[in-house]
Amino acid sequence: MNHEIIVTQSDTLDMLDTLLERRDDKWWDAFYSDRNKSIPFFKDIPDEELVDYCQKHLFSTGKSLDIGCGNGRNSRYLAAQGFCAAGIDISEESIGWANELSAKCGNPPKFHCVSLFEYAAEPQSFDLVLDSGCFHHIKPHRREQYLTRVQNYLKDGGYFLMTCFNLDGGANVSDYDVYRDRSMHGGLGFSEYKIKKILENYFRIIEFRKMKESSDPAVFGKDFMWVILMKKK
Repeated sequence: MNHEIIVTQSDTLDMLDTLLERRDDKWWDAFYSDRNKSIPFFKDIPDEELVDYCQKHLFSTGKSLDIGCGNGRNSRYLAAQGFCAAGIDISEESIGWANELSAKCGNPPKFHCVSLFEYAAEPQSFDLVLDSGCFHHIKPHRREQYLTRVQNYLKDGGYFLMTCFNLDGGANVSDYDVYRDRSMHGGLGFSEYKIKKILENYFRIIEFRKMKESSDPAVFGKDFMWVILMKKK
């Protein structure tokens, strides 16, 4: 068929995209359309590890980028700590919600409806890049592109802070199974070995642990997530 020709690596990536179910902007718009759902991260509270690191002054103020920012809860916390905070998400619904919640902030974050793959920023322009629950939705064949972009946007000495599903939170399937089943199974779970194997090609891991389960109504924490603090190599 003349319209299904693979010439470049980009063509191969596009082809692999078509093998999997689509969780695109429209899917996430529908997900965020009902704000009253009992989704833990719909609450306007920051991640426990983000609060912990800021209180310990591990992060100095600067520029931050929140990937898959949702309603902007972590971006607002960083802005309140003095960061020049930006958040991106592919869902217009989530970005609209983030802007509504930020309207009365003294130092509001700037939100953009765009994926990381299309986001335009100067190289080495962020002191902190945050991914709270996005990476386990990234298709395996797009990981290299994703992590290279994060690496490129970070300043030398900057931090990359990720939370993603461990095997208690996400699907315990291999990367090959994703394509055999033609599904991301709602979000991939990572063993300690697997996530370190992926990330250590790009970043130096500073701290690795489970997220702390939090009973504090002002902080988000679920122990089915990994917390990984990194610096780029």
